[in-house]
Amino acid sequence: MKRLLFMVGAVALLVSACARGGPNLTPGREVTVDGKSYQVITVTQLKSMLDNKDFLLVNVHIPYAGEIKGTDLFVPYNEIEQNMSKLPADKGAKIVVYCRSGQMSSIAAKTLTRLGYTNIRDVDGGMIAWENEGYRLIGNPK
Repeated sequence: MKRLLFMVGAVALLVSACARGGPNLTPGREVTVDGKSYQVITVTQLKSMLDNKDFLLVNVHIPYAGEIKGTDLFVPYNEIEQNMSKLPADKGAKIVVYCRSGQMSSIAAKTLTRLGYTNIRDVDGGMIAWENEGYRLIGNPK
């Protein structure tokens, strides 16, 4: 019985962490990567930023699962380095990345930060959080 309860608890913790984008990604918090950092933002912050858009919005989710209106670019989270030519040459350019749940965008944000980009934002909870706030996705294949 104890083993079953432990397993149920472990699965619940894992599911919770995946839905939030990972266990250490608190919105509004800077995440440090090799001495550099990027910022985690909420979908509410993204929605506000979209009103006066001055950044590149990148969907890094694979496979395609819809998108947030205003998305500029699609680059798979695991192919960032191979697609550098699609990204701004200016390493100080503001780039916001998102995916379905936050896991893939976290990896993409870390990769971009390691590559020298200094103005990266990662949307906590991704498209799931976006929809949970009542915002709509476009192109959703459901």
